[in-house]
Amino acid sequence: MTSTITRAAHLARRTAGRRLAFITVVALVAAACGTEDAADPLSPSGPAGRIRFVNLITDPGRNPVNAILEGVPFGVNLGYTGSTPSSLPAPSTANYSPVLDGPRTILLKKTADTTVTVGTLAVTITANNDYTVFATGGTAGGAVTAFTTGDVNTAPAAGQARIRVVNMSPTAGAVDVFITAANANLATATPVATALANRAIFAGASLAPGTYQIRTVPAGTAPAARAAAVNTTLSDVVVAAGNGRTVIIADAPAGGAPLRSFLLTDF
Repeated sequence: MTSTITRAAHLARRTAGRRLAFITVVALVAAACGTEDAADPLSPSGPAGRIRFVNLITDPGRNPVNAILEGVPFGVNLGYTGSTPSSLPAPSTANYSPVLDGPRTILLKKTADTTVTVGTLAVTITANNDYTVFATGGTAGGAVTAFTTGDVNTAPAAGQARIRVVNMSPTAGAVDVFITAANANLATATPVATALANRAIFAGASLAPGTYQIRTVPAGTAPAARAAAVNTTLSDVVVAAGNGRTVIIADAPAGGAPLRSFLLTDF
C-alpha cells in the first residue's frame, strides 16, 4: 500500500511539474509579441515599435534574471549576454518583439529568487522604430541601469549583408574595429571604425556574403602592434545576402577583463 501511495504521489508531482512548465511556456509565447496594454498580447492594438533586451549586468550574484515587459513575462533565466525575445520558445522566437508606443518598463527579477528586484528599466517607444535595451552596471553591487540604442534596420543593398558594432565595454575604452577574412593581417587591414567609444555605435559595414572575423584593438594602435593588442575576437561570423547582424563588445561577467564580443541577429 505504501509503495502504491508513493508512486501515486510521484506521478502527481511529475504531472504538476509538466503542467507548470507548459503554462510558463504558453505565457512566454504570448508575451513574445506585445504587452498587457494590447487587447491581444500577440497583436498590439495601436501604433507599435519593436524591442529586444540584452543582459549586461556585471554582477554574477544577481544573474541570471527574468525580464518582465509591462507586467508580462518577456524572458526567463537570462544569464550574462543573454537576450530576448530571441531566446523564447518556438514558434514565437523572433529578433524583436512588437510593443505599443509610449513609455514602457522592463522589470528585472533574480531568477533564483523572484522576490528580488534587480532593476527597473524605462524606455520610450516611438512607432515604427526598433530598440535594443541593455541592462548595464551591477559591478561590486552597483546599480543596474538601462542603455537603449535606436536600431536602424534598413535592409542592405541587393546581394549585400550588414554588420554593425556597439561598444558596451567600459573597460575597453575606445577601440578600432576590423572586419576581415579569418586571420587576415591586421598590420595591412583598414579598420571599419576608429576610436569607437564606450556606448558608441558603428552604424554598419556593407559586405559581400561570406564568413568574417571581427577584431578590436585599443584606438590608435600602430599597425605593426595590432596583432598583439587584439582585445576581442569574434570568429566564423557567417552572413548571407540580406542578413543584418550586430556585434556587441562587452566586459567580463563580473566587469573588467577579459573582454568579449558576441553576436545579435537583426534580420
